[in-house]
Amino acid sequence: MRKIFCLVIILAGLSTTNLQAQSPAEKMAATVMTIWKDSLFSDPSKPAKWTYDQGVILKGIEGLWYKTGDGKYFNYMQKCMDFFVNDKGEIRTYKASDYNLDNVLCGRILMTLYNVTSKDKYYKAALTLREQLKTQPRTNAGGFWHKKIYPYQMWLDGLYMAEPFYAEWSATYNEPAAFDDIAHQFIEMEKHARDAKTGLLYHGWDESKQQKWANPQTGLSPHFWARAMAWYGMALVDALENFPDANSKKDSIKAILKRFADAIQKVQDPATGLWYDIINMPTAKGNYFEASASSMFVCAIAKAVRLGFLPASYLAISKKGYVGILKKFLVTDANGQTNLEGTVSVSGLGGTPYRDGSYAYYMSEKVIVNDPKGVGAFLQAANEMELVPTLGTAKGKTVLLDDWFNSEKKKDIIGIEKPYHYKWYEMYNNGISLLGHVFNSFGVQTKTLSAAPTAANLKQADIYLIIDADNLADNPTPNYVQPKDAEEVYNWVKAGGILVLLHNDKGNAEFEHFNILAEKFGIHYNEDSYNRVIGTQYEMGRIDIPAGNPILPNEKKIYQKEISSIGVKGPAVAMLKKDDLIIFAVAKVGKGTVFATGDPWLYNEYTDNRKLPLEYENFKAANDLVSWLIKQIPARAPNSKK
Repeated sequence: MRKIFCLVIILAGLSTTNLQAQSPAEKMAATVMTIWKDSLFSDPSKPAKWTYDQGVILKGIEGLWYKTGDGKYFNYMQKCMDFFVNDKGEIRTYKASDYNLDNVLCGRILMTLYNVTSKDKYYKAALTLREQLKTQPRTNAGGFWHKKIYPYQMWLDGLYMAEPFYAEWSATYNEPAAFDDIAHQFIEMEKHARDAKTGLLYHGWDESKQQKWANPQTGLSPHFWARAMAWYGMALVDALENFPDANSKKDSIKAILKRFADAIQKVQDPATGLWYDIINMPTAKGNYFEASASSMFVCAIAKAVRLGFLPASYLAISKKGYVGILKKFLVTDANGQTNLEGTVSVSGLGGTPYRDGSYAYYMSEKVIVNDPKGVGAFLQAANEMELVPTLGTAKGKTVLLDDWFNSEKKKDIIGIEKPYHYKWYEMYNNGISLLGHVFNSFGVQTKTLSAAPTAANLKQADIYLIIDADNLADNPTPNYVQPKDAEEVYNWVKAGGILVLLHNDKGNAEFEHFNILAEKFGIHYNEDSYNRVIGTQYEMGRIDIPAGNPILPNEKKIYQKEISSIGVKGPAVAMLKKDDLIIFAVAKVGKGTVFATGDPWLYNEYTDNRKLPLEYENFKAANDLVSWLIKQIPARAPNSKK
């Protein structure tokens, strides 16, 4: 068995293309899709069961989809969930009456599937899980019972199973009051489970103090189980990702996260960077380094740093842990398959046969290869760590998406009107969520401007992105570009701003007013339409990239359909052509730069290759374009401000 040690590959700052080609996450995902082809439970000798294990894996697969733009990962997620969810939105083997928090986790995958496909069945299935939480039994202080069969018990595990889904649902479907309840779950758990001396959290708490495993005075289980703490840490970060800034309890949750990170840092093994199964007893007989917990700690800390919930100095915890994981747990077998060793299959409290929470009990559970929880945790950790080399590229920079000249609105499934068409949050075909992930992977913040551009509101932007200005067919009350708008943007570019114009073709966009802006930079959009594609004759949208193109140096072929042609005069120049048709134009004005093309070509439908053949490299092109745009941002004096 050959050990894989990929620290140099992961942390040395290789290009995105090389990083993806050698990614441990992709190797692990290949194993997943080999041994669990149809669903997590493809063994006919065992009954299929709706379970959290699959949700842990699929969150890792989802992260790979965001990172690579490879549609095979999304298709795998969908295939796995379709094994359980029928066309009516009913979930096979799920019973709401069980009130089992473990059953809620896969709701996060269902939300992704609905957001991408708009298929009602996924929304209905996720709604079923949201309804469970509305009537989930609670402790007297308002904490969710872990399961109906475990009355008055809160387990650390349950916070991961329920709260990230609860937070994502509440953010998506406008339930702001729910965040107080979500925060209460974390606060209540820490209040009872945290050990004041070490900062570690006990696995479970029995409010009734009736369980044999429960301390008669505190109701706490006897030990600090690593994976339970890791579930809790992952839950904190994943829930915080959706917490509104206006919520008064957000800072309290961030403080809990800080205490959590400090506690696990103290018990991280200094030699290997790993964590023991019983986290505070490294010298106890039989104790061992555990893969799932180590992966979750690495993931939680790295993600918290990336999102700004923890200081950058904490990333050292994850870097050290990830080195240990790759060295200790990741192996390649004789057939070339990547496997994950060292995951305890399960550890719980109570039940039948009874689990007493003793040290001997924890040591009695089997440690296996390719346990789904461990594999899923590793995938999530690897996804985070594989972002590290590029995250510092444009740290502190911001891309501002126009929501004024393109201000279409549409009601969602519950009737709430939302911005629509080429928006960051939109995961379906005509959204730009994948492009947003590309910007984020370079450390660029994605924000939106829902007002006319002015010197004041453009100060927050390094890059200003305008896509598909409205015409009357899109919006009965469009905000057309006015001379004042063009002047404001021109002055901002001249001072060092980077303007990106992804316009559209005749019939799909407005030209007369939009050209007031474009012509300030020597660019004119012609009211025409080229590269019109019939059905699946994708060759009709083909654009070849000549070797040495400065914007797309690594691509040979991209896809744009129904594009407007561009005319240029100084200072604009053509940077890519198809015959006589100008595809890309660039203008340098003062300290700034303008990039223009006649198609919003980097929207999800043509960035994720679920539709396009693999030979079209739009996702790779998105990475190279973003990299090029970042390089155009002028350097600022050390003490200057936007």
